[in-house]
Amino acid sequence: MLKLNFPIFEFKLKIRDNKTFIFDILRKKFFILTPEEWVRQHVIHFLVLTKKISTTLIGIEKKIVINKMTKRFDLVVFNNNGKVILLIECKSPSIKVDHKVFNQAAIYNKELNSEYLMITNGLSHLYFRSFNNSKSYTFIKDFPL
Repeated sequence: MLKLNFPIFEFKLKIRDNKTFIFDILRKKFFILTPEEWVRQHVIHFLVLTKKISTTLIGIEKKIVINKMTKRFDLVVFNNNGKVILLIECKSPSIKVDHKVFNQAAIYNKELNSEYLMITNGLSHLYFRSFNNSKSYTFIKDFPL
């Protein structure tokens, strides 16, 4: 897989039926290694090993309902009171991190009301702070977690 713009982490991989699987330390099972999953697993390891965020404070691929449509966010980080403080949207490295990806995360955030957003394709990472209950955003250099 492609080298991403994260520290180097060790992953558990296995091959079954000519498909590569990667172990998810949050869900405690193996998943097919797609390019987006490669990015998601790097973000998880970055949060846990580099930012020292407890695995109990990270939510992964949960359903939310937006305008009567069921969607799934990639990752969120909760504070100790259970409030979402960081929403993360992961894309494949081949997908450009642009306004379309930002808009997707911002729409999810109307439901989640996170103070911070991160959008990444593993190569580029963009961070935003939300103001006025997700009605406006400011680009920031990093999230303060």
